[in-house]
Amino acid sequence: MRKYRRFAFLLLMIVSFRSALALPADFTLVKERVVETLMKTPVNDSYIEGLVKGIRPDGTWADINYEDVSNEGFQHSRHSGNMVALARAFQFPTSRYYQSKQVKKTIEQALAHWVEHDYICDNWWHNQIGTPENLVNLMLIVGSELPKELVEKVQPIIGRAHVDAPGARPGGDRIKIAAIQAKNMLFTGDRQTFNELIKIIENEIKQVEWIGREYGYTYRQHNGGFSHDSPAGRGIQYGYSFHHRTDGVNNTLSYGLGYAHAFIEWAVYTAGTEYSFSDHKIEQLVDYFLDGICKTAVYGKYPDAGEKNRDVSRRGSLRPYSAKAAEDLLKTTNYRGDELQEIANLRNNFITRPTVSHATFFWNTEHFTYQRPEWFTSVRMYSTRTHNMEVGYNSEGLLNHHRGDGTNHVSRTGEEYFDIFPVFDYQKVPGATIVQKKELPPPKEIQKLGLTDFVGAVTDGIYGAAAFDFKSPHDPLIARKSWFFFDNEYVCLGTGISSRQPLPVATTLNQTLLRGDVVVSAREHRSVIPKGEKQLEKVDWVFHDSVGYVFTTPSTINLMNDEATGSWWDISKQSSTPRGSVTKEVFKLWIDHGNRPSDAAYEYIVVPATSLDKLQQNISRNSIDVISNTPAIQAVINKSLGICQAVFYKGGALAVTENITLACDHPGIVMLHMDEGEIKRISVSDPNRELTRFHLSLSSRVEGKGAYFQAVWDANERVSRVWIDLPRDNYAGSSVSVEVQ
Repeated sequence: MRKYRRFAFLLLMIVSFRSALALPADFTLVKERVVETLMKTPVNDSYIEGLVKGIRPDGTWADINYEDVSNEGFQHSRHSGNMVALARAFQFPTSRYYQSKQVKKTIEQALAHWVEHDYICDNWWHNQIGTPENLVNLMLIVGSELPKELVEKVQPIIGRAHVDAPGARPGGDRIKIAAIQAKNMLFTGDRQTFNELIKIIENEIKQVEWIGREYGYTYRQHNGGFSHDSPAGRGIQYGYSFHHRTDGVNNTLSYGLGYAHAFIEWAVYTAGTEYSFSDHKIEQLVDYFLDGICKTAVYGKYPDAGEKNRDVSRRGSLRPYSAKAAEDLLKTTNYRGDELQEIANLRNNFITRPTVSHATFFWNTEHFTYQRPEWFTSVRMYSTRTHNMEVGYNSEGLLNHHRGDGTNHVSRTGEEYFDIFPVFDYQKVPGATIVQKKELPPPKEIQKLGLTDFVGAVTDGIYGAAAFDFKSPHDPLIARKSWFFFDNEYVCLGTGISSRQPLPVATTLNQTLLRGDVVVSAREHRSVIPKGEKQLEKVDWVFHDSVGYVFTTPSTINLMNDEATGSWWDISKQSSTPRGSVTKEVFKLWIDHGNRPSDAAYEYIVVPATSLDKLQQNISRNSIDVISNTPAIQAVINKSLGICQAVFYKGGALAVTENITLACDHPGIVMLHMDEGEIKRISVSDPNRELTRFHLSLSSRVEGKGAYFQAVWDANERVSRVWIDLPRDNYAGSSVSVEVQ
C-alpha cells in the first residue's frame, strides 16, 4: 500500500509538472501567433526609406500636424502607425531594412517623442483604442530590442486600454479594448490577467435585450454615455443585428463587424490551447456572422449601402469584404461549414453568385434584407423604438438626415453605389419620400427618434413584405409605405402622402452610378434617353443597368442621367478629407408629388436582373396585381407564385381572389401561400409589438391545429377563423408561419 501511494504521488507530481510546462507553452504559442499575424502586413521599403530620411531630430515627421488634437484632426495616429511600419521592416527578413540600426534609431526617436508629449485626442477612441493598439503592436514586434526606459514609459499609455476604462462599454468597444489589453499581457508576460481577459472576450459573445422594445423605456432610463455597468441594449440583438449605442441604430456592418472580427481573431489565436473558446460561444459567433453580418451584405460580400451610417462619407466604405473572417471561422469549427465556405468562395471570387435566397427582418433594428442569386435589396426604417440615423460624430455623414426614411437600395453587382456619396443628392434617397427643401437642416439635427409604432415586416425566411407608417421627424410629412418581395421582382406602394409645407415632395425610385444607356418605354414607344434631366409623361417602364422600373399605370416621372459634382468635404470635415470637387455620372429616377400634396400615392415594380426583351414582355406586370393601396390596407398578389401579402394599418377586409376574402381584426401584416386556390401556409407579424395573439378570418375553408395556432371552419358563417400566438418579449415583432389544410 505504501509503495502504491508513493507511485501515485510520483505520478501526480509528473502530471502536475507536465501541466505546469504546458501552461507557459500555450501562452507562448498564442503570443507567437499574434506576432505572426502582425508580421503578415507587407513591408514597403520605399515607404520605410521615406520615414527614415524624413524623421526630424525631435522625433517628428514634417507632414504631420502635431498641434490639432480635435475629433476631426489627430494626424498623430499616422505617427504611431509609422512606428509599427518601421518595426515590421526591422524584423522582416526580406526587407532591405532588416535589423537596420538606422531603422531602430528612427523608431527610438519617434517613440521618445511620443512618450514625452503623450498626445491626447478630443476623441476618446484614439486614447483608449487607436493609440494603445499601435503601441502594443510596436511592443510585440520590437519591444524586446528597445531601451528599457522607453518600454517602461510607454506602458501607462498602452494601459489606457483596459476593461475598466470608460470606453469599454459592452458590445463593440469592450471586446476591442480587452483584446488590446490581452496583447499587452502577452508582451509583459502576465499570464493570470491574460487568462481573465480571454474569458471576458469569450463571454462578450451573447445576445442582449433591446431596451427600446417598449416605447419610451430606453430613452427615459438609459443614456448613450460611457457607462459600462450594463449592456443597456448594446451588442448583438435578438435577430442578429447589432447596436453599438442605446439609440437603436443599426451598426452591424461597422461596430458590429469589428466586434465579430476581434472575437474571430482571438478564436484563432487561442485554438487548440488551454485558452480556446467553447464550442457554444464559437457557434453563437458563427450564427451572428452568417445570419447578421452576411445577411446584411450583398451576397454576403459587399456592404449594404442602406445599412451604412456616417461611414458613407469615407472613401471606399462599400468595398467588398475579405474572405479572411469566413476562412478563420472554418479553422475553428465545422458548424455550418458549408455556408461559411460559400461566403469564403464568394469573397474570393471563386463563385460569383450565392445559392442562398433569404428574406430577413431584423426586428430590433427595423431593417429588412432580401436576396436572390442574382440580386439583393433592403429597406431601412425606424420607429418609436429606434432612432433614424447615427449622429454625425466627428463631423462625418453631415447630410444623412433622410437616409433612414424607407431607404430602398437594390444591387446586382454590389458596386452600384460605390463612392457615389460626394455627388449624392441627399434629398433623393432611393425608396424615400422627402420634402424637397432648399437645404438640409444643420448636422446636429440628423438624429431623430421615430414617431410611429407601426413599422415592421412579415417573412417566412424566403419571401416577405415590409411596412412603414412614416411620419417625418424633420418635416410636416406623412405617408404609408410598403414593399412586397417575390422571386423576380418586388412591388413598392405609397399612399396617404401629405405635407403641410408649401414645397414639393418626391419619392425616389433609385439614385445610383450611371452604367450604360437609360431606356424608357412611353406611349408604347421605346427610346434611349439622351443625357440630361427631364420630365417624361405616360411612362410604362424605365430600364437602366439591368434593372427595370415598371409602373402599374402610365406615369409621369423625372429622370436624370448626367454628371453630378460634389465634394467629400461636403459630407465630412475630417482633416484628412479631400477638399477638391468630385464629378461622377449619376442615374436618378423620381416621382414628383407636387407642392404640398394631399393623399398622393405611387405604385411601381422593381425588376432586378432583367433585360430589355424581358421587360418588353411585361412578365412582372402581368404576374402582379395591386389589390389595395389605401391608408387602411396595402396589398399585392403574385399570381404566378400564389402569394398574397397584405398590410393592415387597422382592422379590415380584403378580397384576395374571387373566392377568398381575408379579414383582420386588428393592425398587422399577413402573407398567404396558395396552391391552386387553396391556402397552404399563413405568416403573420405585429409591427406595433402589442398583440399576444393574431386573429384573422378567411372565406376559404382552412383547418388545422398546432402548438401555437388553431384554424377552425365555421360552417354556418362560411368562414375560417384563425388564431396564431405571436412571439413575445425579445422576439416581439418577428414573424410566425403555420401550415394549414
